[in-house]
Amino acid sequence: MKIGLQFAMPTEFHALPGAKDLEPFETISGVPFYHLAPNVIACASGIGKVNAAVGAELMCHRQNVDLILNPGVAGCMTDLPTGTLVIATEMLQHDMDTSAIGDPVGLVSTVNKVTFPTWKPERCIEILKTLGVEAATGRVATGDWFAVGSDRARWIRDTFHPDLIEMEGCAVAQVCLRNNVRFAALKSVSDHLFGDNQVQEYFDFGQALENLGKVVLPLALALSEEP
Repeated sequence: MKIGLQFAMPTEFHALPGAKDLEPFETISGVPFYHLAPNVIACASGIGKVNAAVGAELMCHRQNVDLILNPGVAGCMTDLPTGTLVIATEMLQHDMDTSAIGDPVGLVSTVNKVTFPTWKPERCIEILKTLGVEAATGRVATGDWFAVGSDRARWIRDTFHPDLIEMEGCAVAQVCLRNNVRFAALKSVSDHLFGDNQVQEYFDFGQALENLGKVVLPLALALSEEP
């Protein structure tokens, strides 16, 4: 398989060994694309759902990938330790709400889904184990909001029951679904919404980036060998 690694922030992409020294082979709509291996490319498409969707559509149609792996850091709504790696089992968008006209909260129209599938999370966990890496699994919520502990965060937790929350993943999953391209997500816990001093914890997320950077390319190379 041809694998597309779609990051949001350059800091996440630069966590890969040697990534800071790479030059993009092309830049489209402001999204730079990089060769990492014969069947692995990467981009950093920007923060938020629209930027993520732009990058994913380019991955699908311009780069012709078979699977997009979305690595990145994420806030945690449970007690997973900082730096814990999590393979997403399903994705959702917490800021979609057309319930006023009778839809379920979180329903994404056109595709008519609240939750979006990921490609073989159990297989991803197996691959990581062969690489000597332990990872958890969990549900991931996406939305255009840097999530902080608040009434809104508690509503998201109690309504959707996610383990992690971030700003891009489900937008990529939605684009992949519409293009019949496989989607997987690997997240690293950067901060805890209901912990003490969450924002400072986020800015000190070096361990989360280090843990992510060590495993993303080995996982992508292994995925490229999958049928």
